[in-house]
Amino acid sequence: MKELNVRGLKRSYDILIERNSIHQLGEKTAEVIKANKILLLSDRNVYDIYGDIAMQSLEGYGYQVIEYIIEPGESSKSMENFSKILEFMAKYNFTRSDALVALGGGVVGDLGGFVASSYMRGIEWIQCPTSLLAQVDSSVGGKVAVNLSAGKNLVGAFYNPTRVVIDSNTLDTLSDERLLDGLAEVIKYGCIWDEEFFEFLEGGSGIEFVRAESDYIVERCCNIKKEVVETDEFDRGQRMILNFGHTLGHGIEAFYNYESITHGYAVAIGMALITDYTENYLGFTKSGSFERITNILKKYKLPYSEDLEIIRASLDRVKRDKKVINGKLNLILLEKIGKAIYKSCDIEREFWQ
Repeated sequence: MKELNVRGLKRSYDILIERNSIHQLGEKTAEVIKANKILLLSDRNVYDIYGDIAMQSLEGYGYQVIEYIIEPGESSKSMENFSKILEFMAKYNFTRSDALVALGGGVVGDLGGFVASSYMRGIEWIQCPTSLLAQVDSSVGGKVAVNLSAGKNLVGAFYNPTRVVIDSNTLDTLSDERLLDGLAEVIKYGCIWDEEFFEFLEGGSGIEFVRAESDYIVERCCNIKKEVVETDEFDRGQRMILNFGHTLGHGIEAFYNYESITHGYAVAIGMALITDYTENYLGFTKSGSFERITNILKKYKLPYSEDLEIIRASLDRVKRDKKVINGKLNLILLEKIGKAIYKSCDIEREFWQ
């Protein structure tokens, strides 16, 4: 088992990375949470595979487990579901001393964490991420949120979990498409922080390489995010580099109404497009970086371009991004592979006009 500790100002927590740990979910929860009732939040796809395992493990440690199942997909990360879950918990008399377990991908984790942060002004919660994207990114760092029609993650909080339990075996049940969706976030870490890790991914040979090396990939990404988050827990400086590719990516997701493109695929396009601009138009990024990024995205069958009119339409949505302050956007740019900075930009004048 690999164990990482993330230091937080209000709450520190462990990340446990171990195959088959979903079978010990009750034990891992009981070590850190003393509660009577647990809300097990999951989506229908994940629950059909792992719900019984999680339920039995938690019940084996004396918890009364009540499940709440949502539909899979980004549209479930909504204020409507947020409100419904809170009403459900109140109906079943959950108290401040009870807890929530989020079993699923990034949507379940973001929604479940926001519920936990809000119910009775905050209850304890466990993250059990089952997708690559959630394991390497959204389950670490305490950002929890829901979407509005105006944009992604516009309502949320910083609320660290009590523990993160990662079972790499859950990746075996992901389709190649879903695994590659998470790989975009993995590539991001190499771009912004660790060129040696980027080179490791460049040396891979496709989806089977990702599956074979998943333990190392998850551990390295969690370590990188831990290092970044510990320097800037509330996203006011260094932590912003984790948004590389995301600002334009979120705009593209919103353009497609969060339906016909996944988060990782949109981020992949965002990383390539912003690096093309900063290298080939601004001369800011080290020569060759754009080529390396597009080549690695091609290698893993990830998208790297988009129609210019869609980009411009996406930029209209970027103007409503939560990182826009007084008309200025903190955008993440690469100096070179392995080193990112954040720069305040005028989005009306500086991009694709």
